[in-house]
Amino acid sequence: MKRLISTFTGLFIILAVAFADEISFVASAPNAVVVGQQFKLSYKVNRGNAKELHIPSIDGFTILMGPSRSSSSSYSNYNGQVTSTVSLTYTYILKAEKEGTFTLPAATTEVEGKQVKSNSVEIKVLPQDKHQAGSQTSAQSGGSGSSAEIGKNDLFMTAILNKTKIFEQEAVLLTYKVYSAVNLTSLNGKMPTLKEFHIQEIDLPQQKEWQLEHYNGRNYRALTWRQYLLFPQQSGEIEIPSVAFEGIVAQQVRTSMDPFDMFFNGGSQYVEVKKTLNTPALKLKVENLPSGKPEGFSGGVGEFNIKSSLSASEVKANEAVTMRITISGVGNMKLLKTPEVNFPADFEVYDPKVDNNFSVKSNGLSGNKIIEYLVIPRHAGTFTIPSVKFSYFDVKQQQYKILETEPYTLTVAKGKGSDSQVATGYVSKEDLKLLGKDIRFIKNGNTSYFSKENTFFASTAYMLCYLIPLILCIAYIVIYRKKMTENANLTKMRTKKASKVAVKRLKVAKQMMVEKKSNEFYDEILKTLWGYVSDKLSIPVSKLSKDNIEARLTERGVEESLIKDFETVLSEAEFARYAPGNPGETMDKVYSMAMNVITKLEDSIKR
Repeated sequence: MKRLISTFTGLFIILAVAFADEISFVASAPNAVVVGQQFKLSYKVNRGNAKELHIPSIDGFTILMGPSRSSSSSYSNYNGQVTSTVSLTYTYILKAEKEGTFTLPAATTEVEGKQVKSNSVEIKVLPQDKHQAGSQTSAQSGGSGSSAEIGKNDLFMTAILNKTKIFEQEAVLLTYKVYSAVNLTSLNGKMPTLKEFHIQEIDLPQQKEWQLEHYNGRNYRALTWRQYLLFPQQSGEIEIPSVAFEGIVAQQVRTSMDPFDMFFNGGSQYVEVKKTLNTPALKLKVENLPSGKPEGFSGGVGEFNIKSSLSASEVKANEAVTMRITISGVGNMKLLKTPEVNFPADFEVYDPKVDNNFSVKSNGLSGNKIIEYLVIPRHAGTFTIPSVKFSYFDVKQQQYKILETEPYTLTVAKGKGSDSQVATGYVSKEDLKLLGKDIRFIKNGNTSYFSKENTFFASTAYMLCYLIPLILCIAYIVIYRKKMTENANLTKMRTKKASKVAVKRLKVAKQMMVEKKSNEFYDEILKTLWGYVSDKLSIPVSKLSKDNIEARLTERGVEESLIKDFETVLSEAEFARYAPGNPGETMDKVYSMAMNVITKLEDSIKR
């Protein structure tokens, strides 16, 4: 075993060194800039002996400075062996001259006698703001937090459908997007109840990134907040109602702020301003599927393919055969009906095993649906398994299509011994019963007799057959109750220690704050908050959400305002790392909020 572990460790080290020795030459720049904006274009190579950098001419940009060359070193220690890596970075300062989408060509350099080429970079150059109408008004003295202080064009949300006219069961993408020209630090809102749709949420990155985007003549920081895939279950004109989101903006106050307000604001140069963002209501026209549905219509709407396979073409009687049908494509995969197979009457057919392997994409559920039938031919002969028909509605060609698998011929030979023998390796089904042995013949031959005194009834062995199971049952109950008590105590101990664990994590976060490691700080704050409610409410972190936290805290008697404060801290931590401004003040504020809300929750939760 030790030799095996050493072998794997050695292979891992060899692979790590091999990848480390690979030359990396990477170009990086912003995804989007504005006409007239200056930005950095960097080329980084993981070698300290790279020679002069060569870049082709760059259209649409003016090189203001560069290349400036800088180096960095990193060290690693593994089992006492110290290795170092030196990287070189070449930096240019460019200025965008005209709008459009441009591709910065790859650069070349010579490293260790080899010509190395970087990647190319695509940059979108946006036009400058056409007007400043509706720009943000400076916070008034006192910072009352009124949403009127933020213009309607400074912060808003949109709801977008990628289609406005579809067929019933056809997928449509609903996107909620936020546009901000202010310092948005928090955003909360819930998806409305849409009974007319089957809904699938698209997984977006937990750490969302702002992107520069030109909208209605103005440049904004844009963010895709939520995306949903909707499958309408009825026809007609369906309205998707407006959704109200509550945003919190950090506004910088004037220097002439009232001293009393500065005192109650903690001396901070920022105040929190609440802003309600209402998305527009949308209308979607859903048409009935055309008439003339094929017989046995699967209900599928999208684009699909079907294929099938048979585990064997020749078997013996009472041996199991598996027929697999795979439906793949994009559409309403989750709502497809399982196709029927007309097996010969002589076959014993078990309920199909269905395995869904699909993911949520912007154009529908993409993947495959695998159906497995276990069948057992009971007699010898040659049998035909007919083709399987699968019909669906093709949304691109707007017509019904019928797909058909190939038919199969199965040759069944007589089994060894009697026809009742069964052999199957299909372990996921129930045990197969033997046929043909339900009637037994009368036993022939000599008959043996025994004395009544030698009967098993009322003997010592007979009594032990009752006593031993009873004793084992009692012992099992005692052990089980003991285990249950121990588990209960573990849960109780975990609940009691929730605050102590949270305090330790907050100490780590404070250290990250002192060292100005903002990313590590916010990660630790989020771990602290989620871990605390997980321990306190005895809910695994993987099953936690803002909705079930709110419900469970309400059951524990926590006030609604305190629950809202907890959710606000979560949102603050998620948004603060991307918010502009003084990171030191923001981290200090988030740390204080987290400490206060955990302290209040600890006093409020009923044990």
